[in-house]
Amino acid sequence: MSGRGRARARGRARGASEDQARRPGEQTAPPREQPPSSAPAPAPAGGPPAASGRASYRGGAKEPRPGIASASGDVPVDAMSKLTVGTRDVGEKRDRMYYSDPETKPAWLSDKKGTSGTQLPVVTNYFKLEMAPDWHLYQYHVEFNPPIDSRKMRMALLMHHENLLGKTKAFDGMILYLSHRLQEQVTEVYSQRNSDSAQIRITITRTNELPPSSPQVMQVYNIIFRRVLATIDMKQIGRNYFNPSLSVDIPQHKLSVMPGFVTAIAKHEYDTLLCADISHKITRSDTLLDMMYNLYNQNRGDSFYDDCVRMFVGSIVLTRYNNKTYRVDDFDWDKRPDFSFKLRNDVSITLAEYYKKNYNITVTDMNQPLLVSRPKKKDIRMGRTEPIYLLPELCTLTGLTDEARADFNVMKDVGAHTRVPPEGRNRTLQGFIDQINKNEKVQAEMGGWGLKFSRTLLNLNARIAPREKVMQKGGVELSYRQEDADWGRDMRGKQLITPVNLENWVILFIRRNSAQAQDLVQTLSRVGPPMGMNIATPTACELPDDRTDSFLGAMKDHVTPETQLAVIVLPTNRKDRYDAIKKFCCVDHPVPSQCVVQRTLSKKQMLMSVATKIAIQLNCKLGGEVWCLEVPLKNIMVVGIDTYHDSAKKGRSVGGVVCSLNKNLTRYYSRTTFQHTGEELVKGLLTSLRGALQKYHEVNGVLPERIVVFRDGVGDGQLKAVFEYEMPQLLECFKRSGGQDYNPRVAVIVVKKRINTRFFVKSGPSLTNPPPGTIIDDVVTKPIWFDFFLVSQSVRQGTVTPTHYNVIWDTTGLKPDHLQRLAYKMTHLYYNWPGTIRVPAPCQYAHKLAFLVGQSIHKDPHMSLSDRLYFL
Repeated sequence: MSGRGRARARGRARGASEDQARRPGEQTAPPREQPPSSAPAPAPAGGPPAASGRASYRGGAKEPRPGIASASGDVPVDAMSKLTVGTRDVGEKRDRMYYSDPETKPAWLSDKKGTSGTQLPVVTNYFKLEMAPDWHLYQYHVEFNPPIDSRKMRMALLMHHENLLGKTKAFDGMILYLSHRLQEQVTEVYSQRNSDSAQIRITITRTNELPPSSPQVMQVYNIIFRRVLATIDMKQIGRNYFNPSLSVDIPQHKLSVMPGFVTAIAKHEYDTLLCADISHKITRSDTLLDMMYNLYNQNRGDSFYDDCVRMFVGSIVLTRYNNKTYRVDDFDWDKRPDFSFKLRNDVSITLAEYYKKNYNITVTDMNQPLLVSRPKKKDIRMGRTEPIYLLPELCTLTGLTDEARADFNVMKDVGAHTRVPPEGRNRTLQGFIDQINKNEKVQAEMGGWGLKFSRTLLNLNARIAPREKVMQKGGVELSYRQEDADWGRDMRGKQLITPVNLENWVILFIRRNSAQAQDLVQTLSRVGPPMGMNIATPTACELPDDRTDSFLGAMKDHVTPETQLAVIVLPTNRKDRYDAIKKFCCVDHPVPSQCVVQRTLSKKQMLMSVATKIAIQLNCKLGGEVWCLEVPLKNIMVVGIDTYHDSAKKGRSVGGVVCSLNKNLTRYYSRTTFQHTGEELVKGLLTSLRGALQKYHEVNGVLPERIVVFRDGVGDGQLKAVFEYEMPQLLECFKRSGGQDYNPRVAVIVVKKRINTRFFVKSGPSLTNPPPGTIIDDVVTKPIWFDFFLVSQSVRQGTVTPTHYNVIWDTTGLKPDHLQRLAYKMTHLYYNWPGTIRVPAPCQYAHKLAFLVGQSIHKDPHMSLSDRLYFL
């Protein structure tokens, strides 16, 4: 039974005589005797658990984590863990160990660099990995006779031959890497096993001589660098490394910010480079048990259990005694720290005894319940099938809750530590590489491999694309500085490209918000005419209360087929009410809708600005256009695709597909697709693209000659699946949607926002952010890709993050310069912001659509809304 189910069941069992929930550490009466089948299963004699789902167990304590047993022995775990390359035992597939990105650069492309714009010298957060010109890595296969099942034992036996192998090596139990070549192709040595004094024959066979650009070598580089980070006292938490000793507390919010670095070594255009960027781990300064007691004191009713499940299940916690992270999957309200489990040697030990023995931690609250972290699929494949039990007293939450993210003061105080400007980032990175280069142990390790890092950040040349002309009705150009990329102020008093008259609309509000609703209507009537919009007086509907049913009932009464728009003034941003309204307006009774929270209208000095933005949104939702650019390409369709996980159904994701319809790329057709795990993408895409091509033909009289697809939402490691599986389906969809003889020229571009690359511009003695329009298509790009970086947006705080574009398919015949310019142009056309954004507008529209459906609607929106931006 889940934690939520237990909570409800326990509440029913207490009956009317018990009016308070049990406190987090409060004991209950002895439980009734249960049938044998319901008793908790004993802990298996399996291996130690996965530390965080991302990092494997590296040794340390001889006993396992609570709930799973381990063996004790004399194997030198700490020494061997430093040699670990992988985590696989005999019999596991080895090809998964060396993931390599697919080679997607077209064969016909000889030069992917653009030409337009002005040159701009920049600095980037990369360091060159230097090595001898004839440097190679030698790979050996190691075999034990008689066979040894334990990987740790295999590593210990091989360590006896340091005189032959040298101190510099990497071994994962089967594959050995050395920086030097052994004299013989096949080398045999013997080691004595301590347990029975048996002689073990070890056969070391040279299998490969790897060049510096090999994918296996890249992984060994990163393994070596993880050793380097550990040498300088960095602690691995999840995938990145942090320095807990430099944590900064934010006491007013009970938060702590831990600085660290995210690093990766990879082959780039000409050299092997280390990318290093600043990272921060945000944790609570109080424990999860403290938070549970606070929650109990705030709400002493039966909802305490449900509140705990709602707040904590699904979150990630950090156990500071070993700096590992775990996902909270459930609560076990019946177990306590005196819960005992068996080790592999059949010795029973309680959780409290385990922590005292292995970490010298004394558990202070013996009545607290336990957290449950269930094994993931890869843990189950490795034989770890039992859950891990954690003590709330020893766990701290990581990250920020939704409530914290919505709190302006919290985000401001956190941002003071996490938003690092270019100059501060440069100083931190320079100090980081200096610490590495000056550490004697690091130099001994790196020198043994024949490697070293450059002492300064990498310099290269970028280009600034020409400034785009942003125009409104009649070709009136909006003035703005390219450095700011913000033309909002110059829009005042200028007409929209295609203004829409709003004659039949309704506004709904509760009685206490009637003044704000009237102010909004009056202000909209004033801001509309200068923009070319005629906004008539709406049908006003005053509600007696703020119940969801009241809003829905009023909308059923007042929204008719002739209604152009429904505006709803909400007292708060309560999610269930918003979801119900959007489902009504997007599915049940299709009509464009605009929800406005009362707080937004409360400041009268800001009302004119707020009303102007609302008027622009209303115009877009009714099918109008706001501004446009010069687009020299003819008969082109631009498509944006993004995905979002459906919050209502596990294993289902929502795909948003948004396609341009006109020559200015300012009108769009949108559809959604629902895809379950393992289901083909083509099923939903075919319907969406067929409808888009039909609408395009209806508007233009012809089908598009070129189609450029910007595919967002592709994470690390997913590129191969997109290139080999999704892209052929996408191309087939275009052909099938347009008819038998239709064969458009197509480009598919993967857009990636979550990257660690940064660029800086020298401004006198310091560094600043590069201006919008900065393009980097050399040095830090990949030789196997047709890719480039684009800085399209301006930021006022911190360091700007570029966007990475990877052209994985291209038959359009356009030059690299044309695709770069098109991507930059499309960042100007997002109508929710009078400036440039990080991604092309169709990608952002697709994200907004997928987010709305995945969070609120959970169904296909009505077809009558598909040619409008109703989801803004």
